[in-house]
Amino acid sequence: QSDNKSQGKFTVHDALNDKDITLTERQLELIRRVQGGAYAHPEFDAHPDYVDYFSGVNKEISGINDNRYEPKHRFQPSKWDKLQVRRLLDKLEKGHINMDYLTGKVRDMNDVKKKNKDDPEKPFMIWQGDEEDELAMRKGAQHIAAPKLPPPGHAESYVPPDEYLPTEEDLKEWEEMDVKDRPHGLLVPKKHPNLRSVGAYQHSVREAFERCLDLYLCPRVMKRRLNIDPESLVPHLPKASDLRPFPTVKCLEYKTPYEKGDTPPVIRCVSPSPDGQFMASAATDGYVRLWEVQTGRLLQSWNVSKIIAPFDDNDDDNADTNVESDDDTSSSNIKPVVSLEWNPNRNHHCLIAAAGRCAVVIATGTSGEQDSKITDALLSEAASHSKDGSALKTKAVRWISVAKTAKESHKTKPVSAFGGYAGPVSILRTNREMSSVKWHRKGDYFVTVSPKAGAAAVLIHQLSKMNTQQPFRKTKGEVQLACFHPNKPFLFVASQQHVRIYHLVKQAMVKRLVSGCRWISSMDVHSSGDHLIVGSLDRRMVWFDLDLSSTPYKTLKYHERALRSVGYHGRHPLMASASDDGAVHVFHSMVYSDLMRNPLLVPVKILRGHSIENKLGVLTLAFHPSQPWLFTGGADGRIFLFQDI
Repeated sequence: QSDNKSQGKFTVHDALNDKDITLTERQLELIRRVQGGAYAHPEFDAHPDYVDYFSGVNKEISGINDNRYEPKHRFQPSKWDKLQVRRLLDKLEKGHINMDYLTGKVRDMNDVKKKNKDDPEKPFMIWQGDEEDELAMRKGAQHIAAPKLPPPGHAESYVPPDEYLPTEEDLKEWEEMDVKDRPHGLLVPKKHPNLRSVGAYQHSVREAFERCLDLYLCPRVMKRRLNIDPESLVPHLPKASDLRPFPTVKCLEYKTPYEKGDTPPVIRCVSPSPDGQFMASAATDGYVRLWEVQTGRLLQSWNVSKIIAPFDDNDDDNADTNVESDDDTSSSNIKPVVSLEWNPNRNHHCLIAAAGRCAVVIATGTSGEQDSKITDALLSEAASHSKDGSALKTKAVRWISVAKTAKESHKTKPVSAFGGYAGPVSILRTNREMSSVKWHRKGDYFVTVSPKAGAAAVLIHQLSKMNTQQPFRKTKGEVQLACFHPNKPFLFVASQQHVRIYHLVKQAMVKRLVSGCRWISSMDVHSSGDHLIVGSLDRRMVWFDLDLSSTPYKTLKYHERALRSVGYHGRHPLMASASDDGAVHVFHSMVYSDLMRNPLLVPVKILRGHSIENKLGVLTLAFHPSQPWLFTGGADGRIFLFQDI
């Protein structure tokens, strides 16, 4: 151990464990302090400063109430802070303060308002005036100032002119009159020598009392006038000059022949050929005439009324009489041609005309070298069916071939060198008078309408096989018109007030269109098949978007009288309507392929030229198949061609 002492180490022998333990400096210090009678740990303060412990002392120092839970209201948002935040947000929305004021960058908002008062870039409300802003910001009942009294006139002057001074007769007359009817009320103009001579007005209290009654009993209302430009309410339409081409000028007149002294026949129908070279017209004299479009020359004419005379009789036994009878029909027996349409197929050179109870298929003789064989194949069954005058009898229809008899009795030369036979080929007879015929786009099927025929009002016929189909067992209402859909197996059937669309394959009704018209007179389908226009006798032209709704998309009422014909152009975005007021309205009707864009409908031109006869004006119209031209026919017996010049 002497060595450990020399090294500053103290070693103690542990007898229990039989070990030698070396004491550290800390342990030696504790031993010395215990031997000296002091506290063992040198860090202990034996004489600390006195601390007063009472309820107001800091709890972290004193430790009083340190074992209590925090109250519940300390964990909830302050209602006072919520109220202050709401007030600040309200002021911020109204513009009384800004974010600079909230963040402390600006102490007083009056300084900011003075700076921004003359700032030209300050935002302001362009649709309200300052007065309306003040009225809107004002709380409570709105104060309306009383109307001011009118300024005094010459009669109230103390020196009025002589013409304002009443005479004795005027005073007597004023006394008999009521106070309201007097020119100056209770006041009687008088002339005074000077202003000091003017006394107190004796009726001042009465007039003030009556004015108070007027202000009390007559309520006042603040009228806010809308400063709206009327032109801003009108939809923006492009200029008509930017929408050309469309027919503008009357260029040709096709003169219908008639005897001198007689009234010209009324033109009921016009129909151009698919190639646009020829045009056919039908009139009330029973004739179907073939015209050349470019020259206006009359090429052919067929007396349809005379052709159908033996077959239009009510007695079926007289229907087998020969067509060769050349006896002229009397004027009373003349059947007007009510409907006419050229075959829409360019390879089929024939047309169909409806007069009385019959529909006549006529070969035009305008076919070329290649089309003549196709036309002959189409009409071969109708021309050579059974014997002359024989009929295929059904319940509602009789097909009668008249080609051979007509060739012998009416020797007409064809227009074309390859045209072959030109004239009536077959007659389709029904039980009731027809009102409309329409071809299918392919040129083999056509539909006829007989409004008084009941269930057989609508009949579909196939020309190549001379077959007839009755699609309906019963009809709803009196059928007026019928036409085919250009692309789908749909049939449009128009009654007096509705248009029904039927699916011919499924034999079911697809849609019922509510026109809102009293009497439908005409109908046409757009070349796309998605739009339909309907004309009525109550001056309305209704546009239907078939993909949009069963109610009208547009209802136009531009004409002054009943509409007689409406139609679309096959290629150009044009639409027209003819009326009894003698005018034809032409519209630019653009239909977009984008379904999100609405059709553009702009009136571009009003065509005039027809005169009104017996309250009838323009009865028919038809567009040229390729050019922006328009054919019109009227009750004055004239046919016009309007072109774009």
